[in-house]
Amino acid sequence: MKHGDFSELAKEYARYRAGYSEFALDAILGLIGKTNNEINFVDVGAGTGIWTRMVAKRGCKTIAIEPNDEMRQFGQTGNDSLEINWLKGSAENTGLAENSCDLVTMASSFHWPNFDVAMKEFNRILRPNGLFVALWNTRLIELNPLLVEIEEHLKKLVPDMKRVSSGRSEFCEHLTERLAESHYIKNVLYLEGQHVEYQTPEHYIGLWRSVNDVRVQAGAEKFEQFIQYITDRISHLEFVEAAYLTRIWIAQKKSC
Repeated sequence: MKHGDFSELAKEYARYRAGYSEFALDAILGLIGKTNNEINFVDVGAGTGIWTRMVAKRGCKTIAIEPNDEMRQFGQTGNDSLEINWLKGSAENTGLAENSCDLVTMASSFHWPNFDVAMKEFNRILRPNGLFVALWNTRLIELNPLLVEIEEHLKKLVPDMKRVSSGRSEFCEHLTERLAESHYIKNVLYLEGQHVEYQTPEHYIGLWRSVNDVRVQAGAEKFEQFIQYITDRISHLEFVEAAYLTRIWIAQKKSC
């Protein structure tokens, strides 16, 4: 398994990854100034479509762009009755027409592309005053002592573990300033929203199996030891209470 390659994790990702704050989504859509069915929405780096479907259910005209074939395939099969147009592409090259969308998002994926090239591309495809939104659903493990204990065990098992995909990562530390200084952005807004999910032991373990950076850094043997530890620790529970913080950066297009 390679760092940043979710091909082998697509099934677990589609089935177990957590969602985002519905209240935060309300705030984002409220800033656009159109009714939901008038909004042309593009989710870039859509993965298996967790965030994509949340927005599509609100009635927005939806396009999902995902470079990974396996992730995109699982996303397409999970559309249900939603009208989502899935395309192969990337943040640096969406393949979409200029001035064609009102809202572009990257959910838990903006840390992967080239920042400057992606911002130039989003500026190209957004309509005047359109919004680019980067968001992450960060775990609030400090609210549950059990989750703190599990995280501490991972650190003992893999002392040099470095988590790279969290919304609390170094990438996000100065994201507000980076967006504000971008030639393609005129306004930046930061928001947060919390929600709680009650996950069965199977779901909670499946979520860990979908985490690329942990599996790559731990290696197969230590990762399975970690999974066995979690299994032993939570198998008697009906559910695991997991709180999430949706961190959101909203950037408005500047006409260049």
